[in-house]
This record gives sequence, C-alpha cells and structure tokens, in this order.
Amino acid sequence: MPYSRELRALEKAGRFRRRKLYDPSLVDFASNDYLGLAGRRKQLKRAVERLKEFPDHGPKASMLVNGYHPIHQLFETRIAELNGFEAGMVVGSGFLANLGLIEALVRKKDRLFIDEEYHASGMMATGLLGDRVIRFRHNDAEELRRLLRESDAERNVVAIEGVYSMGGDRVAKEIFDVVEEEGALLIVDEAHSSGVLGKDLLGIFEAYGIVPQPRHIKMGTLGKAYGSYGAYILASRHIVEYLENRSKPIIYSTAPSVIDTALALENLEYIRKHAKKLRRRLEKRRCIVRELTGIEMASQILPIEVDSNAEALRLQQALQERGWLVGAIRQPTVQRPILRIIPRLGASKKELKAMFEALERLL
Repeated sequence: MPYSRELRALEKAGRFRRRKLYDPSLVDFASNDYLGLAGRRKQLKRAVERLKEFPDHGPKASMLVNGYHPIHQLFETRIAELNGFEAGMVVGSGFLANLGLIEALVRKKDRLFIDEEYHASGMMATGLLGDRVIRFRHNDAEELRRLLRESDAERNVVAIEGVYSMGGDRVAKEIFDVVEEEGALLIVDEAHSSGVLGKDLLGIFEAYGIVPQPRHIKMGTLGKAYGSYGAYILASRHIVEYLENRSKPIIYSTAPSVIDTALALENLEYIRKHAKKLRRRLEKRRCIVRELTGIEMASQILPIEVDSNAEALRLQQALQERGWLVGAIRQPTVQRPILRIIPRLGASKKELKAMFEALERLL
C-alpha cells in the first residue's frame, strides 16, 4: 500500500489517529461544547421552526451567486450588533475563515505577524504567503513591537487568538496596545473565547474592555460555545466588502449550512438572555478545578502535561473505562503531550469532581 510506511511510523511514535464513535453514556469532558448547547433540543426545534418561514432550507450555491439566505443575513446583523462591529459575514468553518482572512488580507507588499501558537488553519494559510510571514514568540508583546517597528511593509497584519486552543491561556492585553500604537490590522481568532469570557460572554474584546475599531477583525466559530457548525467574521463594512471580492473560500465555496446558522442564531440569543447565569456556572466549574488541582484557569480549557504520547493514551483510556471522556492531545498538535480537559456545562459538578479524584489516583 502506498502509505503503509508512513502509517507504521505514526503508530510507532504513538501519533496514529482514528475517528471513533464514543459511547454516548460517557460523561464528556473532551469537547469544545463549552456551554452544553450542542444537545439542547429546544434550541434545535426553534431553529427548525424559524426555517419553515422560508421556501429553502439549503444554501444551494456560493453566497456570491444566490446562496446567501435571509437566515445568514439575520445572524450576521445580530452578532455584529452584539459585538459592536459594523458588519459580519458567515463562513463555512473556522478553518476556512482563517484561510480566507489571511490569504486575502496580506497582499504582496504586506507583512503578516502571527503568534507562533496560532491555530493550524492560520499556519496553513501562511504557506500561501512565502516570505511575507514573521512568527513572533507566543504572547510576547515586546517582541511584536520590535518587529512591527522594523517592518517596511505597506501594511502590517497581526494574527492572534483570544484564548489559545491547547494551552487555554488568554492573549496578553498588551498586544492590543502594541497593535494600536503601531497602526497594524489585527485579526483575533475568538473560537475559544466567544461564549466563555466577558460579562455577556462575548469574548476577549469584552473581557478586556476593548471597543472594536476599524482595524480590528474578529473571527469565531459556531461549533464550540454556540453549539452548531460554521464560523463568522466581524469587521468594518470596508473589510467585509473587500473579503466578498478577494477571499477565495467565501467566493468559491457553497454558502454555509442554513440550518446550522439558524441554530447558531437561536443559541446566540439564548446566551444573550442567560449570560449572567451561564457565566456563574462556568466560574463554579473553574473554582472546582482550582480547589482540586490548585490550577487557576484563564479560560474553559485545562491542559495537563504528561510524559509521553503513550501515557496520554493510557490515562485517556483509564478514565474512559471509568465513564469519563477527556482529550489526549499528542505531537505535532502540541510540543508535549497533554490531557485536554473541558469543564463544560453539559456535565455535572459532581461528575467533574469524581473525574479529577480518579485522575489523581491514576497519575
């Protein structure tokens, strides 16, 4: 077989992956469904009822042909309004959003400055840019300042995450200050901070009290806290118009799923109405983690480093046999293997405590 050698090497290194159907009775501490909305039937029913108002429930074509549905527009208008941006755009996935943003915004005479721990979708996009890319040390505002001041590019674009998906750490607020002082465009991937941080759970902009400016671009996904699938981009109307004309994943992809966008709209409104209660529940779970482990969580992601890929898989399997599902993240996704634990609202506090007590005995 043509790839047998490569597959054997992955197996030997403990890096072999396979899709699995997990027992639905397992208590889920692995997924990015931070608010437990992915299984909330009432929201799904409301989304379906909303769709019945329209003749079509499928996107049919690119958004630049006739795939742009009233549901897409409703969602874009609402999420932009709530977040304080001029305009919004739905995209098929967070991966496509990062590819589309980075490839379109960084032109021939521009330079992209990207945090070295940015998501793989952004790093893949950098491969399209050649020598226009500079990686800066993770969360290092001073190095970024120096690099921006040395740049002779026509435009400088900076790409960061609100919460980093593996480490669970927040972006340093100083990076926003540096970008503003140096007049760069700023892309903030809020996949893991929207729906988790801030008074109204709007994300890192709200958590830091930063009012969106014309140079700010916020990207987020609908497949995590929003309990659906897809992504969105928020920016000035000028930037959104530019993306409509230059972003290949937007121009050449079929428009995002209408039912998923409708579900995300229902969940967006649910979070808005219940933000205070949801925020308290998230905080209680972080308190439990602090009490049991001594770790102060900056987000809803808890990485626990282990010695090897084999150890990560062993611990994951041992917890699974006891009824809990956690993530076992291995190289090359992370430098050192981790158990990635999500104290999500879809699982009870009692189960969270029991899982940590079991993990302590296993370590």
